[in-house]
Amino acid sequence: MQETTDHRRTVRNAAIGGAFLMAMSAVGPGFLTQTATFTQREGANFGFAILMCIIVDVIVQLNIWRVIIVSGKRAQMIANDVFPGLGYFLSLLVAIGGLFFNIGNVAGAGLGLNVLFGIPTIWGAVISAVAAVLILVMKNALKAVDRTVQVLAVIAVLVLLYTLAIMKIPYGTAISHTFMPTKVNFYSILTIVGGTVGGYISFAGGHRLLEGGAQGTKDLGAVNLGALSGIGLASVIRIVLFLTGLAVVLGGATLDAANPAATIFKVAAGTFGYKFFGLLLFAAGMSSVIGSTFTSISFLDYTSRKNENTDHNRHYKMAITIGFIAFATLIFCFVGQPATVLVVVGAINGFILPIALGILLVASHKTKIMGAGYHHPAWLTWTGWLVVIFMAYAGINTVLNLL
Repeated sequence: MQETTDHRRTVRNAAIGGAFLMAMSAVGPGFLTQTATFTQREGANFGFAILMCIIVDVIVQLNIWRVIIVSGKRAQMIANDVFPGLGYFLSLLVAIGGLFFNIGNVAGAGLGLNVLFGIPTIWGAVISAVAAVLILVMKNALKAVDRTVQVLAVIAVLVLLYTLAIMKIPYGTAISHTFMPTKVNFYSILTIVGGTVGGYISFAGGHRLLEGGAQGTKDLGAVNLGALSGIGLASVIRIVLFLTGLAVVLGGATLDAANPAATIFKVAAGTFGYKFFGLLLFAAGMSSVIGSTFTSISFLDYTSRKNENTDHNRHYKMAITIGFIAFATLIFCFVGQPATVLVVVGAINGFILPIALGILLVASHKTKIMGAGYHHPAWLTWTGWLVVIFMAYAGINTVLNLL
């Protein structure tokens, strides 16, 4: 009895940790940049893309978290069970997407420190990278990750709520165009969905919950708790940022192309608002560096869960973690200008999403993977395949328009 109670408590804590990790990974510097950029271009119509993002988020996260936890395996190992070698292909896609996103994540954290304290952005990025490495290689890394991301989430929400409170928000315009847009831009939908639920982000919470000990149908309650809590937190941040940006754009301000999100906060609250932006950007950057690295590394680990705590595996993870963050930091230091990269990589992750989700939907109906007693909910299956088709169509449509 005590063992069952302890397991439930442990899994519940892991679900909450997974919720925050997923949510804060989804609203990193890439999301800030993408939202500001597309709000400038599309105005209130961008609300429709935000709405689509939230709906897709619910469908994708519930599908992926359930398959991972019920099967008791990481996504890449599930993919290998679906078709030999498919997991290595999925790992490559997710890791590359996570690596390029980390360039912008590290840069965002560095820029946040630059805004707050005047530290050169490159040195701010290096400091942030070192801090992320120290958190991820600690002996009790999972607990450190959870606590860090939770604190950063509280900071982000408070900053955004303050900005919302001092702005005159055009709620009527936002609501009408969100549900009845005058124009639909598939590139913006592909990019914002890819940047907030594509690539590694889809798996961040599920892999965190699996690492926390959840496995089997008995832990489906934790899946619902973690996934829906994370989606709720991410959605609040998305909506508030969009509304604030819309108020600034409709007020006649032109956003700085090099750092569009900064303009929103500077116009909203002057120098004080700009400092708040620095705090938000640092929180978003650090949490996304941690989330991207944790999840990408989990895709590069093909050991069984029984052996994952051996000295060899810990050293392997430590080396990969340091290399993953160091590479992204060096690329930023020598290349710089991550704003365009963040938007483009969001679109790339949008292409990864239908592939990854399609693989796990196939797995959800294989008895050898899910077990004889499990039946995947029909509504998740059908809506999941609709998302696969919609995101594939959006991707093809985007490519054709760019040609």
